[in-house]
Amino acid sequence: MEQKRPIIGVTMGDPCGIGPEIAVKALAHASLRSVCRPVLIGNMSVITEAVPMAGLDLKVRRVVDVSSWRGHPARDSRAGRPRHEEQGRDALATIDVLQPEGCSIGKLIRGQVSPEAGHAAFVAIEKAIELALAGQIDAVVTGPIHKEAINAAGHAFPGHTEIFARYTGTEDYAMLLVYGELRVIHVTTHVPLSQVSGLITQSRVLKVIELADEACKGLGIEQPRIGVAGLNPHAGDGGLFGSEDAQQIAPAVREAQSKGIRAEGPIPPDTLFPKALGGWFDVCVAMYHDQGHIPLKVIGFTWDRQNNRWKSVNGVNITLGLPIIRTSVDHGTAFDIAGKGIASPDSMIHAIEYAVKLAKVKQR
Repeated sequence: MEQKRPIIGVTMGDPCGIGPEIAVKALAHASLRSVCRPVLIGNMSVITEAVPMAGLDLKVRRVVDVSSWRGHPARDSRAGRPRHEEQGRDALATIDVLQPEGCSIGKLIRGQVSPEAGHAAFVAIEKAIELALAGQIDAVVTGPIHKEAINAAGHAFPGHTEIFARYTGTEDYAMLLVYGELRVIHVTTHVPLSQVSGLITQSRVLKVIELADEACKGLGIEQPRIGVAGLNPHAGDGGLFGSEDAQQIAPAVREAQSKGIRAEGPIPPDTLFPKALGGWFDVCVAMYHDQGHIPLKVIGFTWDRQNNRWKSVNGVNITLGLPIIRTSVDHGTAFDIAGKGIASPDSMIHAIEYAVKLAKVKQR
């Protein structure tokens, strides 16, 4: 029945990048629309232009709100007529778009940093969070934003994760990346490397281990095995290469174990990730951004040398600890290929699939 399909809000991302393109490409898949009710949040004109650019033949329809979607047929906001999505191919070829107030765009120059585009992307995120907190949508899936454009527009945030944390009043949160059987959660993310050491504390590492355990259980893993990476080479090698591993990470692991969590570490990262890929661990705890991102992207991203383009871009970003569900693509705006119609929607498709899965678990 209609009311059992989660309502998923998908933000367009930076309109000067590939966000709108990968969004319409993903929502063109009937398999996705059969398991959720998506609404694309962003600028109507930008999304309309993205459809032919992506080589698609889809209808784009503007909706003014989604409050009536719970247990009722969708409604064409212009004509006011009920719309039953189960009527066949025509319904599956329609994308609903909600344009928030302030999400306007003047002249769009793809592939360039634009404060106006950054503001439009930010407004779309604000609206998505508002709808999720109000219970009008079941999850948010975010398209890629350009951090320079966001900040140039006056929104001082280092990334999506911090925006969601601030607007939901969340203090304890973490970034989880997923591709296939590899799951990586981060103790720190968007901070300079010079600051990472001071942020690796026993309490923070323990909190992230607990979030990892909870997340895995939410994904159906009853007794997660958690591998915790060391910060320094060889996980400190007995204090030869730094003290953080012995003084902060190891005590956090022991405390987690005392709570019944199956955690192990600190483990040298060059050993941890191969073990995880071999099935030894269900999730890895990384200490900083690139320590966790690189191994996942090595297996999730494939470059096509012959055609000089990405063959596949896979991976999902999930923000843990929030009162709402938020998943995202695990790549950037790709300004170099924006407007060319060649961007891969793989990561967006998987992000929507994960959002649906998490929403259904939450509804139980």
